[in-house]
Amino acid sequence: MDSLASLILAPVGSIIALVFAGYLIKTVMKNDEGTDEMKKISLAVRKGASAYLKRQYTGVGLFFGIMFVILLILAFANYLTIFVPFAFLTGGFFSGLSGFIGMKVATSANARTANGCRQGLNKGLRIAFSSGAVMGLVVVGLGLLDISFWFYFLYWFYTGVQGIAPSDPALYQNITSAMLTFGMGASSMALFARVGGGIFTKAADVGADLVGKVEAGIPEDDPRNPAVIADNVGDNVGDVAGMGADLYESYVGSIVSSSALAVAAGLGLKGIIVPMTMAAVGVLSSIIGTFLVKSGEEANQSVLLKALRKGTYGSSILIAVLAFFLVWGALGIENIGVYFAILAGLVAGNLIGLTTEYYTSDTYKPTRNLAATSATGPATIIIGGLSLGMLSTAIPVIIVGVAVLFSYFVSGGAADFNAGLYGVGISAVGMLSTLGITLATDAYGPIADNAGGIAEMAHLPEEVRERTDALDSLGNTTAATGKGFAIGSAALTALALIAAYADEIKNIAEKSNIAFTINASILNPTVLVGLFIGGMLPFLFSALTMQAVGRAAQGIVMEVRRQFKEIKGLMEGTAEADYAACVDICTKAAQKEMILPALIAIIAPVAGGLILGVNGVIGILAGAAVTGFVMAIMMANAGGAWDNAKKHIEAGNLGGKGSDQHKAAVVGDTVGDPFKDTSGPSINILIKLLSMVSIVFASFILTHSIF
Repeated sequence: MDSLASLILAPVGSIIALVFAGYLIKTVMKNDEGTDEMKKISLAVRKGASAYLKRQYTGVGLFFGIMFVILLILAFANYLTIFVPFAFLTGGFFSGLSGFIGMKVATSANARTANGCRQGLNKGLRIAFSSGAVMGLVVVGLGLLDISFWFYFLYWFYTGVQGIAPSDPALYQNITSAMLTFGMGASSMALFARVGGGIFTKAADVGADLVGKVEAGIPEDDPRNPAVIADNVGDNVGDVAGMGADLYESYVGSIVSSSALAVAAGLGLKGIIVPMTMAAVGVLSSIIGTFLVKSGEEANQSVLLKALRKGTYGSSILIAVLAFFLVWGALGIENIGVYFAILAGLVAGNLIGLTTEYYTSDTYKPTRNLAATSATGPATIIIGGLSLGMLSTAIPVIIVGVAVLFSYFVSGGAADFNAGLYGVGISAVGMLSTLGITLATDAYGPIADNAGGIAEMAHLPEEVRERTDALDSLGNTTAATGKGFAIGSAALTALALIAAYADEIKNIAEKSNIAFTINASILNPTVLVGLFIGGMLPFLFSALTMQAVGRAAQGIVMEVRRQFKEIKGLMEGTAEADYAACVDICTKAAQKEMILPALIAIIAPVAGGLILGVNGVIGILAGAAVTGFVMAIMMANAGGAWDNAKKHIEAGNLGGKGSDQHKAAVVGDTVGDPFKDTSGPSINILIKLLSMVSIVFASFILTHSIF
């Protein structure tokens, strides 16, 4: 297990993931889309999502072209290796491709899920979950493919072209240093996808709810509402394509950062083998887990949750068993502590998921109590949601803190600082090892939500709508759980990337004969100023994205009001709404508003580094990681709880649909929409992109900084 041959498991794992994803696509497409009306609605959503992504990728392509030229100039000036600009492009390409494939499948599965619910609840669940599993497996498959390509190519170049001996530690240092940089491409694409998709989906959702539910008093997903198609399109471009790109960069970031830390710890190839083969083991475990997801016909959220848990917990147990033999074979019994670091990450991921579920599912007291506050109006439900979100941060922070300390010390941190850091990095790999199935439970949510919308707009029988509502309600919980998982993994990955950045600075200083010593003490003024700036960035970023949703939602509100007023027969159901107008408003707003938040993530670490120096950058990264992690958890959980509090009332509790309590809950949900689907999940990309940009520009900053 400690030879180069064992790394073949990584590309083999990627091929297996992609082949099985292809099998699932074929299986899903065999199902019928239903009536002509269902097909028409699904086609409109599919066309809207494809048009949006085409426009988004055109704009993002321009950004990547500019960054490629900048990185190429830095490479010719010897600040980077020549491979960095090209690695940047492949990272962005595969990140975008994973989101695109997931979105295409999701928009093809929505009507099929609704039609499956006409036959039975389990049928609908299987179609939606299988479609979500495509997203999960494509992410891990393409991620492993990208990593494998660069490892083998760089190994060939440095040994075959430059003649570095396989036993020379410099070989793996050069390889991992170059591989770290393609994470910047993945992170950049993820940020554009998450922010742009989040602005689109929440502008449509907020606008549709405020005018449709609150002002006009019509049901959710009513075909008379001009914003419903835009809302369904947004579910896919934000919660499927955006989430896929988001977790793609977390996945590859955790693997390459822990590989770099393995080299720093003196483990060389043996240490690199563990995260890369762990990913392959995770693929197989996730595939097995997908077969365990089955349900009965009872439209009960707790029953449906158990069905999904069978898959996720089954995968986790299988990984826990196989990882022991993997670590033992690669690192030997003397380094078996690394196995317990993997377990720490695996357990931490599941615990964060359970904590998120507790605070956001209406099966438990927190969300039910939040729903009860609607009796006294919108103000109290907003206050209750904010306090719930803040309270929900305590346990995840403690979980991550325990996982970090445990991983550090069991991996030998007390005796060797670098070995302990490797343990922290490998725990992030452990947390993300179940990504294939964890992302499936997340991507399943928007598909179920779309299916419910199609059932409503196509006027399917009430029992079908009850089944799709049950799947949708479960989707709200799994989406919140998925966001908690993504944010938790981002925190561990960010810590590993900060350590990798510090190690990269040491390597650059040695190679360039620059006399430099890292001083990350909080008493160092540049570090302290960096901490303040880094701590502020998630707030600035969130403010910009929240304002963007607000401005775009105002445009939707005005358009929906205009159509209700001017299109004769629309409210009576005898005329058709102009759905394309709302889709166009959301698309233009998302493309325009996503630019400034993305630029902040690119510019802040470079500008901050040139002024404050390398030590100041470490402060910026640490400050952003701490406040970003806590803020992202708070926003995601508050938003999820507001959403499910509304769903709890709509199920017939506390006055039911149309009551004053329901209207108050809708207001709370509209506040929570950008919390949980735009700003919150984008923050975890921000804290990783800051690290990636810092690593790419490390040599330039070290050479030209003021301090």
